[in-house]
Amino acid sequence: MYIISLFQKVDVAEKIKTAPDSSYQMGVVIGSFIPFVVLIVLAYWMYNSAKKRDKNGY
Repeated sequence: MYIISLFQKVDVAEKIKTAPDSSYQMGVVIGSFIPFVVLIVLAYWMYNSAKKRDKNGY
């Protein structure tokens, strides 16, 4: 059930339109970018570790 909730579509535009104030809107925008930032950091970490492993000759 948890995996299904990860793939549910969230309508950010609708949330922003019905937001009570501007701080809520900013939170929705930041929250929608967090998964992408996590993926970028993970990809960078994997790239660096592979690069170091290749440099060391493993």
